[in-house]
Amino acid sequence: MSDFWSGWIIVLTAVSYVLLAWLLLSNRKINQHKDGATTGHIYDGIEEYDNPMPSWWIKMFVLSMVFGAGYLLAYPGMGKFPGLLNWTSVSQWQGNVDAAKQKNEALYAEFMQKDAEALVADPKAMRIAKRVFANNCAICHGNDAKGSYGFPNLTDNDWLYGGSPDQIAHSIRDGRSGMMPGWQSVLGAEGVKSMGAYVQSLRDAQASASAEYAESREKFTMLCAGCHGASGEGNIAMGAPRLNDDIWLYGGDTGKIIHSIANGRSGKMPAHADNLSAAKIHLLSAYVYQLAEEEP
Repeated sequence: MSDFWSGWIIVLTAVSYVLLAWLLLSNRKINQHKDGATTGHIYDGIEEYDNPMPSWWIKMFVLSMVFGAGYLLAYPGMGKFPGLLNWTSVSQWQGNVDAAKQKNEALYAEFMQKDAEALVADPKAMRIAKRVFANNCAICHGNDAKGSYGFPNLTDNDWLYGGSPDQIAHSIRDGRSGMMPGWQSVLGAEGVKSMGAYVQSLRDAQASASAEYAESREKFTMLCAGCHGASGEGNIAMGAPRLNDDIWLYGGDTGKIIHSIANGRSGKMPAHADNLSAAKIHLLSAYVYQLAEEEP
């Protein structure tokens, strides 16, 4: 905030305070009229008498103004003036965070000494991990971790980048970026449709090997197999999904597959290393790992 606007706020606040005090004190000694004089204001047949404000109300108002003045002196509220206590919301928040970290430090240090299997068997660890998941992951993957369109299901044991605790921890800590280019300009409209039909056939090895898909199979080998594998088995090193199962991130019907091939897809999972401690990431990776293990 510039000095000009800081001064403007200080002057405006001070003047407003003085005007309020004048308005209050200048009206506190109005003599009560014994003849029942009114102000001349009539509302729905109700007349307003010209009487002074009750003394208890005046005293309460004065006390509130004294309190307000003390508050403005103690805390920031007058431009850039920091207040005599030098309090800020940021410092209070940081103090609360530091206190919580200190309180939980021993608990999370205990979790760091356990591997994923031991954490999964610890009900207390999983209860805490579930809350960490709800606060940081559920907004994309859902409270039940079953994902939605464009967001992976974490309970089906189908992993783009691998489902071991270490691989899951890597995804949480460093994030992931996936990108598939669009092939409309290379394949053309009819070629995209043919490729879509071939990709759907990969779920049946015998059907995909038939002569009907010979041309599309050759193009798939040339354009797609480098990422998705020769038979559509996927590649966790590149985050390329499997195409020969019934699990689809963007939908597995003909129209959605054709859209993916024609226009490409891109997705990004943000890194959480800056807002989650190493212990919480370790705990969270064990929780996500056991979600797929529990799925029938």
